[in-house]
Amino acid sequence: MAYVSVPKDLSKVKTKVALNLTLRQIISFSIGAVVGFPVYWYSRTTVGNDIAVYLMIGCVLPFFMAAIFEKDGIVFEKYLGYIIKQRFLNPKIRPYKTENFYEFLDNLGREEVKYVQKERKGTGKTSAKKAKTKRQQQKVVKEADFAAEAV
Repeated sequence: MAYVSVPKDLSKVKTKVALNLTLRQIISFSIGAVVGFPVYWYSRTTVGNDIAVYLMIGCVLPFFMAAIFEKDGIVFEKYLGYIIKQRFLNPKIRPYKTENFYEFLDNLGREEVKYVQKERKGTGKTSAKKAKTKRQQQKVVKEADFAAEAV
């Protein structure tokens, strides 16, 4: 009895359309042929056959590479985009920045202590008003004592 090996990860299996090629490969090869054939056809009369073939290969090679290249499941265009972002768009040096959570908690505790002290002491006009009312109460008590002694 014959055994057939089945891959464990079926997401990596690609459907073949024709000639054991995927649709992506067929489209890329077709675009390469559409670009390469006219380059060869029109340049062979002016520069010679050998150089025209090299020109055609140079023009077709990017399309063939786009069709065949795949690294870690990433196609050529995405891979090229990642390289461009990493090399040219993102900064070269990325400083390591972190927030110290314990320092944040410590500062938060200090702010609470300052707030509580502020509430206890009173600041600005409120403490002046409290002192004024306290003096007035003391004055009223003294007058009441003086009036009680007079009677």
